[in-house]
Amino acid sequence: MASFLQIPYREARHGIWGEQTSTLNWCEEDYNITYYCAEFVNSITNLMFIWLGIRGIRDCIRFRHRPVFVIACIGYIVVGLGSIAFHTTLKYSMQLADELPMIYATCIIGHATFSYGKSPATSRLIGFGLFCLGLLITVVYHVTKEPVFHQVSFACLTIAVVFRSMYDMEKTLRPALKIRSPGRADAIMLQMWKMCLSGIALFLVGFLIWNMDNFFCLYLRSWRDILLLPWAVVLEGHAWWHIFTGLGSYYFIMWRMWLHTCLDGKEDEFALQWTNALTSIPRVVPVSDLERANGSSKRRRLD
Repeated sequence: MASFLQIPYREARHGIWGEQTSTLNWCEEDYNITYYCAEFVNSITNLMFIWLGIRGIRDCIRFRHRPVFVIACIGYIVVGLGSIAFHTTLKYSMQLADELPMIYATCIIGHATFSYGKSPATSRLIGFGLFCLGLLITVVYHVTKEPVFHQVSFACLTIAVVFRSMYDMEKTLRPALKIRSPGRADAIMLQMWKMCLSGIALFLVGFLIWNMDNFFCLYLRSWRDILLLPWAVVLEGHAWWHIFTGLGSYYFIMWRMWLHTCLDGKEDEFALQWTNALTSIPRVVPVSDLERANGSSKRRRLD
C-alpha cells in the first residue's frame, strides 16, 4: 500500500474521450491520473495563460494601453484554452484549436510591431497581409498535417517579431531617448534589453526541456513509476514547456507594450514594474501607481 506521500497512478489507461485522433502525443501517459482528462498535468499548467492573460487585459483597460494589447492578451488566453482542450481530449480538432491560435496570436503582436508609426492605410494593409499569412499556414498545415511545419512557422513568426522589436529599440527608441531623456536613456534601454533577453531565455529553457522530454521519455516514465504522485509531476517535461513558454510569451507582450509606450514618448508617465524573471511578472503601470506602491512597501517595512 502506497504511503500518503506516494500516490499510485491509475492502472486503467482509458478515459472518457476515447481513442486518440491527434497527430501528436506527449510523454505524459494518457489517463494516468483521471478518467476525465487524457493528460492532466499538461492540461492544468495552461491555467497560467488564463491567469496572466486576464491580468494583462485588466491592466490594459485600467491604464488605457493601446487596444491591440487587449486583443493580444485575449489571443494569449485562447492559446491556453486551446492547449487545455487538446491535452484533455487528444483529438485532432482540439490539436488545431491548440496550435493554430499560436500562429494568430503571434500575428496580432506582429501587427502591433510592424504597423507602428505607419499610416492607417498601411497599417490595414499589414494587418491584411498577416491575416493572409496566418490563413495560408492554416491551410497548408491542415492539408499536410505535418507538426514540424507548424513549429517552424511559429518559430519564424516569433523570430521576425522579436528582431523587428530589437531594431525599433536601437534604431528608433535609443536616439529619441538620448534627446528627450538623456539622463535616463541608458537605464531604460538596459531594463528593456534585460526584459527582452529574459523572455528569450525562458523560451530557450522551455524548448530544451521539451526536447529532453521527447528524447528521454522512456526513462522519465520509469522514474515516475518509482516516484509516484505528487513528486512525479516534476518530471513532466511538456508541462514545464507550457510554464516557460507561457512566461516567455507574456514577457514579449509586456516588452512590446513598454516599447510602444516609450516610442510614444510616455516614459515619464509610465514605468515598467519588474525586478527580474525569477521573482516578478512585468507590468507597465503609471508612474503615480508605482510610486504609491513603493511608498506603501516602505511604510510596511518601517512598521
